[in-house]
Amino acid sequence: MALKKKLSLGESLVQEGMLTPEQLLRAQAEDKKTGQRLRKILVRLGFIAEEDLVSFLSDRLGLPRIELGNILIDPKIAELIPEDLARKHEVIPILKIGNRLTCAMVDPWNVFALDELRAKTGLIIEPAVATESEIKKSLEEYYGAKGGIEDVIKSIQEEQVSLREEKELDLKRLDEISKEPVVVKLVHLLLMEAIRRGASDIHVEPEEHVLKVRFRMDGMLREIAAPPKHLQPAIISRIKIMANLDIAERRTPQDGRFNLRIEGREIDVRVSCVPTIYGENVVLRLLDVSQALLSLGQLGFSRENFEKYAKLIHRPHGIVLVTGPTGSGKTTTLYSSLAKINTPDKNIITIEDPVEYRLPGIRQTQVNSKVNLTFANGLRSILRQDPDVIMVGEIRDFETAEIAIQAALTGHLVFSTLHTNDAPGAVTRLIDMGVEPFLVSSAVVAFAAQRLVRTICPQCREKYQPSPEDLREIGPADGAPAVKIPEGPSAFRGGGGDFYRGRGCQECLDTGYKGRLAIFELLVPDEKIRHLTVMKASSEEIRKQARVSGMMSLREDGLLKAREGITTIEEVLRVTQDE
Repeated sequence: MALKKKLSLGESLVQEGMLTPEQLLRAQAEDKKTGQRLRKILVRLGFIAEEDLVSFLSDRLGLPRIELGNILIDPKIAELIPEDLARKHEVIPILKIGNRLTCAMVDPWNVFALDELRAKTGLIIEPAVATESEIKKSLEEYYGAKGGIEDVIKSIQEEQVSLREEKELDLKRLDEISKEPVVVKLVHLLLMEAIRRGASDIHVEPEEHVLKVRFRMDGMLREIAAPPKHLQPAIISRIKIMANLDIAERRTPQDGRFNLRIEGREIDVRVSCVPTIYGENVVLRLLDVSQALLSLGQLGFSRENFEKYAKLIHRPHGIVLVTGPTGSGKTTTLYSSLAKINTPDKNIITIEDPVEYRLPGIRQTQVNSKVNLTFANGLRSILRQDPDVIMVGEIRDFETAEIAIQAALTGHLVFSTLHTNDAPGAVTRLIDMGVEPFLVSSAVVAFAAQRLVRTICPQCREKYQPSPEDLREIGPADGAPAVKIPEGPSAFRGGGGDFYRGRGCQECLDTGYKGRLAIFELLVPDEKIRHLTVMKASSEEIRKQARVSGMMSLREDGLLKAREGITTIEEVLRVTQDE
């Protein structure tokens, strides 16, 4: 409902019954006396709550209500409006798309402010509404301490005033320093920089004399500029406050989470705190829930494995198990598989811990141990929901495995994961859990092991000759046959004998790699492998038969990608050292 132009803010509030005529007259008199804007006077005199006023403005002007506490603002965006102008009009820029700049404002009614901002930036200003307290806090965070992480750390080291080293911090003092603008900005910059670099995790690691901070990028940890050691309590407390954890409790592990919005993206942050001898070690796992899900064809399947796997996931019943260590991309493979087969005629239900991506048209359930909603109990309930396809986040115990197998044998297609090093190892892992071998043989239609390899940076990609050591590593050893480097068509070039690597550039932070791709080992049991399973054969015996039946190993799939110029031999050897 649009606001009639002839009505002022005060008259509109009276018309809505949020303000009495007498209160408006008193506020207007105060306005003439002090020159302060009406909305501030109404809040200061207690005639209306600030949150109610902001909600009213949002509703009547049709403007979005922005909660700045849940938004990370890129410092480059903040620089678009000079500090003096931002403080003058109590405005903070939050998002730039094309020639439009979205700004959170205390008073979006102020057309003079909008005109001045438009003239200064040369951009179309799209106002949003925020409370005065939120705006003031953001102004201090983004303009109170200039520059990036290194600049802020340098300014702290040069001016240790309220953040001086204190051996003993009581709860009140700890709360105070964790809310200092420079601490808030430093934590925000850490999050911003990690998200910008595509990091999956932030590690805040206390040592005896330093506080180390590392980002995990493309699966590898990289150290960044270290904040001063005396800021350790403030930084960790700030993170714990954001995750709604107890800052007074430092002796036991704690887990929490919070959500952030940055440039229109929603970031889910999971926080884990564990006490160590030098203080609490904190790890923040970053998940961009707004990121587009990879299609099955983008995961890294070779052409042969893709054709096999795509047929398997369209089967009406059976179990598809994806295996590998933590962080090898198993969940992404399962999500992409569900997205591939998701059609209106299928009822797909999941039980996960945690739910990482929201999949439209699929019912997703979060494990909750507090109410005894475990994988096993959740799976039992799902089976009463008439599902066609079920995804179980992980098979951790015999009970879950048994229910999943019974579901597969009674006409359901089940997807799940196991923590094993290779595909044949998943067969013996299920049997070791207590599942009868004949049930494993009957129910499981595919075991897919996977790892993630870093891909060569396209900006600095160059031909190179692998070292003799690497060539010996993939060649004959102790009389064993050489690992074959497969031939195959490439999406990047036309095959051949050349190998490539990344030289290292600014784009890839001098690593030579940018992004990751999965390599796979797909075991589809045939009659011989089923017989070995029933006979409780070792994983090595099953592996030998699978190789005879045509299974490509993880290393061979990786070397195929090295042959195609997607990754390097060194990278393949790094992630397949157990072969």
